[in-house]
This record gives sequence, structure tokens and C-alpha cells, in this order.
Amino acid sequence: MTRVVLVRLGWGLLTLWIVSVLVFAGTEILPGDVAAAILGQNATPESLAALRETLGLDVPAVQRYFSWLANFVRGDLGQSLTNRQPVADLLWPRFWNTMALAAYAAAVSLPLAVTLGILSAVWRGSVFDRAANVVALATVSLPEYFLGLLLILLLSVHTGLLPSLADTYDGMGFLAWLKATTLPMIVLTLVTVAQVMRMTRTAVLAVMDQPYIEMNYLKGLPNSRVVLRHAVPNAAAPIINVVAFNIAYLITGVVLVEAVFNYNGLGRFMVDAVSKRDLPMVQGAAMVFAAAYILLNMMADIGAIALNPRLRHPRISES
Repeated sequence: MTRVVLVRLGWGLLTLWIVSVLVFAGTEILPGDVAAAILGQNATPESLAALRETLGLDVPAVQRYFSWLANFVRGDLGQSLTNRQPVADLLWPRFWNTMALAAYAAAVSLPLAVTLGILSAVWRGSVFDRAANVVALATVSLPEYFLGLLLILLLSVHTGLLPSLADTYDGMGFLAWLKATTLPMIVLTLVTVAQVMRMTRTAVLAVMDQPYIEMNYLKGLPNSRVVLRHAVPNAAAPIINVVAFNIAYLITGVVLVEAVFNYNGLGRFMVDAVSKRDLPMVQGAAMVFAAAYILLNMMADIGAIALNPRLRHPRISES
């Protein structure tokens, strides 16, 4: 397992480096000029040249990339171009806001999705199974921003049950925070439940078709015991993979949801930075998203290997 962890860690670092190249290159080709955006239309050529030199924009892009990468490895995300504050000081509070929303959605969606997937597998072909699959396909097919606007219309505008904007602030009470973030949580839950439920159902059904499951039925064991004690543990690896993938989505895929509900998280922080052409803020947010996504997927791979003896000992499966 130590070798597996080291190999996965190496691939994760390589992937993160490739992402850093893509992020830096992507921000470099954004249209417009940062200095002109900061100084405005009335800026003189001399003031523009002076500001570019101050911001280091007169240095070749390759040199700026390696300098930025070295600072990132040391934990220095640079300074914001618009307000000259350290990016880390602006980024981390919003990152934890995003983590809080993701944790809220995961706490609701993942147990619900796994339970629905297991029940669909147990009652396959039933009305419940068909209805659950239809609802899952419908929700996963709709974009997050459309679901968000639809829920705002139904639960906020027409009924007034929940606030349409997820306005949060420091010192906010826990119950008030839950109420403010319930609508974005529901959007994330609808998307996540569909994917995890269908994968759980598929994984459990694949195991239930194995001969040893049929033997347990021939022994007279009840259906619930066969599913929970024999089928589900052996289907855990793909379920863990899809759960980890969706947790990563909850952290990294909230950009549109935060923008729709005006939630003060890392996704909206990144959108605002793009609109202001604040490149260090965009680069810092993108790298934090990428690092979280890669780390969670790496943990999922390691967890799947740890739970599957044939993956831990490939020679045994070959023999």
C-alpha cells in the first residue's frame, strides 16, 4: 500500500503541475489589459507602462510562470492587483465558506443517494425503482443554474419559504446559516443524488448477480441481510469512487450555484476576479480548486484499492 500511495501521490503532483501550466496560460490569453482595467480609460501611456512594471507584467511570461509556481509551492499566492492585499487572506475565508456549503450538501445528499440506490437495487423493476431512475435522469439533465432559478421561483418568490439569496456573514447563527444556504444545498443535492444513486444501484446489482449471492439466497437468508451484509460491502469500491468524485464536485463545481445565489464562496470569488482581470486571484482560486479535486480523487483511488484484495495483490487475480 505504501508503494500505491507514493505512485498515486506522484501522479497527483504531476497532474497539478499540468493544471498550473494550463491555468497560467489561460489567464495569460484573457482579452484586455490589466493595467488599463485598473487605471481606466484616461490613463496615459507613461502611467500604463509604470504600472505594468510595478506589477511585473513587463517580464516575459515564462519567467513570470516559474516565479509564480515557486511562490505557490511555498504557499505564497501573490497579491491582488485590484486592492493590493495578499490573495491568501482574501481566498481562504471564502474557501471555508465553500467547504461549509459542500459539507452541508454532502451530509444530506450522500446518505440519501446511497440509501435510494440500495433500495432501487433491492426492488429492481418495481414502481419505486422506475420512478427513482426517472427523477434521477431528469435532475441530472438540468443545468445547476436552471435548477437554482426554478427553486427560487417556487420556494422563494411564490411561497416565501426560503430566502432567494444566500447572504451569510461572520457571527451568523447556525440555524440562520442553515436557512440562508438551504436553496443552494437543495440544488447541489439534486445533482449529486442522481449520480450517486445510479452508480450505487449498478454496483449492487452487479454483485447480486454473482454465484455466492445466489448461494446465500438458497441458504434461506432474508433479502435484506443478503444485500446489506454480502452485496453492499463487496460493491463498496465503485460506490466510494463515485462518492469521492461527487464530493470533489461539491467543492469545485459550485461556481454557478454560488453565482446564482450570491453566496460568498470561492466560486463567486473566482467569477468576480475574472471580471476584474485580477490574475493572481484567478490563478490562486483555480489552483485551490484543482488541488482539492486531485486530492479527493487520489484518496478515492487509494480507498478503492484498499477495499479490493485483487487490486492490492494483482498477481493473485492473475493466477
